[in-house]
Amino acid sequence: MASRVASGLLRRRAGATLGLLRSYTHVRNYSSPLSALIPATSQCSKLTRRRYYMPNASPYQVWSRSFASDNGDKVEAVVPFMGESVTDGTLANFLKKPGDRVEADEPIAQIETDKVTIDVASPEAGVIEKLIASEGDTVTPGTKVAIISKSAQPAETHVAPSEESTPKESSPPKVEEKPKVEKAPKVEPPKTQAPKPTAPSKTSPSEPQLPPKERERRVPMPRLRKRIANRLKDSQNTFAMLTTFNEVDMTNLMKLRSDYKDEFVTKHGVKLGLMSCFVKAAVSALQNQPIVNAVIDGDDIIYRDYVDVSVAVGTSKGLVVPVIRDADTMNFADIEKGINNLAKKANEGALSIDDMAGGTFTISNGGVYGSLISTPIINPPQSAILGMHSIVQRPVVVNGDILARPMMYLALTYDHRLIDGREAVFFLRRIKDVVEDPRRLLLDI
Repeated sequence: MASRVASGLLRRRAGATLGLLRSYTHVRNYSSPLSALIPATSQCSKLTRRRYYMPNASPYQVWSRSFASDNGDKVEAVVPFMGESVTDGTLANFLKKPGDRVEADEPIAQIETDKVTIDVASPEAGVIEKLIASEGDTVTPGTKVAIISKSAQPAETHVAPSEESTPKESSPPKVEEKPKVEKAPKVEPPKTQAPKPTAPSKTSPSEPQLPPKERERRVPMPRLRKRIANRLKDSQNTFAMLTTFNEVDMTNLMKLRSDYKDEFVTKHGVKLGLMSCFVKAAVSALQNQPIVNAVIDGDDIIYRDYVDVSVAVGTSKGLVVPVIRDADTMNFADIEKGINNLAKKANEGALSIDDMAGGTFTISNGGVYGSLISTPIINPPQSAILGMHSIVQRPVVVNGDILARPMMYLALTYDHRLIDGREAVFFLRRIKDVVEDPRRLLLDI
């Protein structure tokens, strides 16, 4: 008797399980295979949320999957995983509109975060049926953005049929007779009295006349600009910043570049620029003055035995600071290739979170915009930043003679809580010595 009851219960559970499988057929494209999503029939007495997700999968891994409807025709584009430290973003703009044809992995929208701009790609090829989110919305990983139909046809532009080519005979326009208007008798204007003097205006002539509000535009601040503003203000509020200056004669470095630029391109496939020499000079200075590569953390000082150089790059959306990893192990060609790659990704908006994470020292080249001298702001959590400027021909005294030389001002802003003026001056002096005589790098002197 007990065996018959157990057999009946097992059949009822199996039937319920099959019904559950049918009710969840719309998730067949959510991940694969279906047997990995739902426990075996013998274990269905303890159904859990495992039927929704892959075992041992990342909570964000499922968001990269496409969502299918009952007939498998509709898929939903969702916001992808945006990084470990990024929890939300702003839907900046749509790259496609309803009715447009999209291919698999083609971007249809852009999400602007505090650090980078991320594309929302179409999971399947098809036609955008409708947009679920709106521009300016705050979205998180997994938020639905658009619905895509895999079988629909793209919307066609319908042209209104043209009118008949043979114009209809138009009847001559009717000429209306103007009614006769009798002239009114002339009336003498009344005599006006002289206007009384008006009281002086209450507005003082010293008060400024503000422009009308109609000539102003108020737009939301982009998230990247907000992040930059907050970090710069935090830097000012946290660090005891002090800037020291020096000037460097670029004659020898520019001659070195001119003599070997063609051979350098032939061998390495990249142009020899000035940044690679300044990065190498900064690495040498950081190794001579390791306190500049350190950082304050609470009541401790963290000395970093590696050199990751951040290079400030200006883009249309704001200033970004990608990082050249392990610059102390690179040669000139590796540094030039790394800088070119990061600059290209920055201009294309393709920088990732990993490209900008970390960094122990920053170099900012305001000279590309014509800046003669400036005081750069430290990039937290670093302790110093080097500012390069434009190269200008200036008269200098060389061996008692006044000569015109290509000169550049250098600025080092440092955290005076950690770095004393002595170390800062020695650091900047080392950069000056290496740039003016690059042979020092070869001889390590």
